[in-house]
Amino acid sequence: MTAPVTSRTSAELIRAEEPVLAHNYHPLPVVVARADGTWVEDVEGRRYLDMLAGYSALNFGHRHPALIDAAHRQLDRLTLTSRAFHNDQLAQFAERLAELTGLDMVLPMNTGAEAVESGIKVARKWAYEVKGVPADQATIVVAAENFHGRTTTIVSFSTDETARQGFGPYTPGFRIVPYNDLAALEAAVDDTTAAVLLEPIQGEAGVVIPDEGYLTGVRELTRRENCLFIADEIQSGLGRTGRTLAVNHESVVPDVLLLGKALGGGIVPVSAVVASREVLGVLRPGEHGSTFGGNPLAAAVGTAVIELLETGEFQRRAAELGVLLRVGLSELVGEGVVGFRARGLWAGVDVDPAVGTGREISERLLGEGVLVKDTHGSTIRLAPPLTITEDELDGALVALEKVLRRG
Repeated sequence: MTAPVTSRTSAELIRAEEPVLAHNYHPLPVVVARADGTWVEDVEGRRYLDMLAGYSALNFGHRHPALIDAAHRQLDRLTLTSRAFHNDQLAQFAERLAELTGLDMVLPMNTGAEAVESGIKVARKWAYEVKGVPADQATIVVAAENFHGRTTTIVSFSTDETARQGFGPYTPGFRIVPYNDLAALEAAVDDTTAAVLLEPIQGEAGVVIPDEGYLTGVRELTRRENCLFIADEIQSGLGRTGRTLAVNHESVVPDVLLLGKALGGGIVPVSAVVASREVLGVLRPGEHGSTFGGNPLAAAVGTAVIELLETGEFQRRAAELGVLLRVGLSELVGEGVVGFRARGLWAGVDVDPAVGTGREISERLLGEGVLVKDTHGSTIRLAPPLTITEDELDGALVALEKVLRRG
């Protein structure tokens, strides 16, 4: 057992949070103190296999050596200037991110929700200045069961009442259609439509994968109707699905790409709006910004993340190990699992409600040394670091089978 980093136990730390932290999360009862690769350790020294990876923020595992090295080198030089000045790390970050995604320009931000909000602003500005939509009449079409963040504007077009209820009045200008329904999408688009905003795979909804051809259809529809296709790849992008981007599975290039989570390497919050020059070119000085967006520390870490992705290694690993994940989950169907959806190293697993809720299954797996998190009802999500080994993945599946049988 590793020497403790605090004199307080896990139970004591959890109790200490109760009166001083807002109760906007319901975490599992584990207090992480250290981490390396695919493993985390609590304050008592117990080890757990991380099968969640910070909802894809830790695609490259905890404390990847190349990312830690980039952060250390930059910490010794320069961390923040604000965008009032240029810094020597930002140009390379933007150049390489544009090249990686096949788009032209980058708007650096910090959190995923900031990227979504920024994408909405840019789409509206484009609609007024380029498309010619009358002032203040632009609409954006979104999908039901979406998850794009929890700001007041974003929850205005959420269908999750837990995220939405009690936070009105809501921001107008959004139309909600069923996901994976091209006919409904087409019916919702009109001359006021600035953009269609979608997750290529809906993560929070339970890793919901659309039918083959859906994303291609969205791309064709938005081109035909002269509106933007905004792809929110904050969870699905940067290697998670076995390709650099989830839209790559259909060879689709959106007008606007939203990135975050893994872009910061699990070290600093980094997000970005990446788009064509025609779209991001509508922004002028003073119309949008962020004190920390594009800071040199974030840019240095983000560039190191891009370097890892440029090798293709992590995309290949996600694709190859994803096959093992699907095979392992297939063997559990009828044995406590009623269904699952998976692409690359990402899966939503529907557990038989008679066996337990998603929360109960997550707590049982915690007892087996495996960290996952529930989503709605009896569904759990699996999203391990892309550095996971075959043996570790097999161990997680064995633990899942064990807790399902116990139920």
